[in-house]
Amino acid sequence: MGQSRCPLFPCAERRMRHWLMKTEPSVFGIDDLERRGREHWDGVRNYQARNYMRDEMKLGDRVLVYHSSTDVPAIVGTARVVREAYPDPSSWDPDSAYFDPKSGPDTPRWVMVDVGFESRLAAPLSLAELRELTALKGMLLLKKGMRLSIQPVTPAEFAAVLQQAARKAERKGKGG
Repeated sequence: MGQSRCPLFPCAERRMRHWLMKTEPSVFGIDDLERRGREHWDGVRNYQARNYMRDEMKLGDRVLVYHSSTDVPAIVGTARVVREAYPDPSSWDPDSAYFDPKSGPDTPRWVMVDVGFESRLAAPLSLAELRELTALKGMLLLKKGMRLSIQPVTPAEFAAVLQQAARKAERKGKGG
């Protein structure tokens, strides 16, 4: 029989997860997150993305911040989950663009998490540059038709993005 190794309290053995969160910089971008330091990630209206936030995102998880709907879509920075999922009140506000008549304070359908600014990438990595990296060949972001605003990222993919951004910045600093 499977026996829990941590029966009395949540396991400290839980491995940190990694995520990619898409945002439109004209609405809210890395500049806004850096300036504010911390912000709620609201307005998610896709069930799979909601389930990731609600069921899997935990305090301390790391996030790649991806600017979409821009001339050059790119990963531009990192953040951390600083508050786990809680109801998104914009879903029950009839004046909100994110209003959902089936959601309410007593029956919230949608959630949000808070993220805290961690860093800007040494050099942003465009979607085209990401596609060139062998280490990212399985990354969900690069799969045809993948439009989720929140996606899991493997630790290896997360590390490859940071390493490539550092290499790009180094080459740029050397005039190349």
